[in-house]
Amino acid sequence: MSPESAGPAERSHGDALQTSEGAGASSHRDARWAPEGAGSLAPRHAATGTATHGAESTAGEQFERLLAVMDRLRSPGGCPWDAEQTHESLLRYLVEEAYEVVEAVETLEPSSRRRDELVEELGDVLLQVVFHARIGQEHPAPQGFDVTDVISAVTDKLVRRHPAVFGGGAGTTLMATGNTLLGEENVDGQAAWSDEIAAAGEQPGTAELAARWDAVKRDEKPQRTRIFDGIPPALPALARAEKALSKARRYAVPGVGPVGPELPEEQREDEERELGERLLRQVAEASARGLDAERALRTAVRRFVREHDGPLPG
Repeated sequence: MSPESAGPAERSHGDALQTSEGAGASSHRDARWAPEGAGSLAPRHAATGTATHGAESTAGEQFERLLAVMDRLRSPGGCPWDAEQTHESLLRYLVEEAYEVVEAVETLEPSSRRRDELVEELGDVLLQVVFHARIGQEHPAPQGFDVTDVISAVTDKLVRRHPAVFGGGAGTTLMATGNTLLGEENVDGQAAWSDEIAAAGEQPGTAELAARWDAVKRDEKPQRTRIFDGIPPALPALARAEKALSKARRYAVPGVGPVGPELPEEQREDEERELGERLLRQVAEASARGLDAERALRTAVRRFVREHDGPLPG
């Protein structure tokens, strides 16, 4: 969706930094072109990430620039449409932008046009994160949060879920203190973990790593006590079915077979095409009979979860 095809109330947030016709156009133009020629908001080449005058820029500098633009849009004198958005009103755009990334990846070709398209769509998703973080920043404690909290939380999670990479107990201290990943505590933890692996004579296998991953996630989410807890109810029916079956296999739910060997790469494309055609035929048959295929699958998944749910194994 573009500003040319939608009014401000339906405008995709990926277009928020582009000059557009209609309401809010002057505000977006001001956000893109900084007054008094301020370099921090000067437009960059999309393909290179550098300023139009050729000066190099870092990811950190570009991120700060994005935060400055968002601050300008949400502040008095900015864009009225951006200023009135809430977490709830942005949800449709978050979903749309995520699906546009999927489309860009699945249609990616070895050409600069497709490459630039993926860069743009990923940027749109990043904008959604920054937008929500900015809204969170405007709320008082304890509900309030900012983009630093978001970055810190996901970094801590990555470190915590990869003890084989970042170390054991020291890694936990690292996250609690907020030290850099290359801090002395983490190096010591990594060394201790490496010594443990060396003593065992081998790297942890996939199954062992998966078990550790599950254990870490259980520690993170103690409220999830049953097999199918944690599946987002808003997922489309097919995605929800895949998540439910994945959890069922992980916990050996009766009647759900294990994952078989992966298809060779040369067969996968043909198999996926055939599967897609079968699914499409099923949807066509359902539609011809006045049935809602999405609702039918959603109901079937809900029934499957109800019949097979149980407490997580200890």
